[in-house]
Amino acid sequence: MMDVTAIATRTGKWWAIEVPQIPGLYTQAKHLNQVEDMVRDAASAMGRDIGVITVTPRLTADDEALLHELNDARAAAAASQEKASSLTRTAIGKFRAQGLTLRDVSAIIGLTPQRVSAIAATMR
Repeated sequence: MMDVTAIATRTGKWWAIEVPQIPGLYTQAKHLNQVEDMVRDAASAMGRDIGVITVTPRLTADDEALLHELNDARAAAAASQEKASSLTRTAIGKFRAQGLTLRDVSAIIGLTPQRVSAIAATMR
């Protein structure tokens, strides 16, 4: 049993699929989530048994650049969210240590008292 890569290239409304590890294995799929099944069916028809299928969409350079920018933006957003969460915990801890009530802390930092209470509970 061999692991293979299915290279998917968009052609019109379909994805044209080729598997370089198995010469002559070509198929097509309407959607990327159908590629594995189509490759298994085509391989079976050729008498081949395959293991893991890695689906690799072949995109244009513009699409690759867009995807790269998207992934960078997501990573930056995740880093910003982690920083905001850390600062939120720090602020709650500091204000609670000063004797402020949960309601006062929630009013200051803009969260519900229930959320402040839940965060404070994880800090004990």
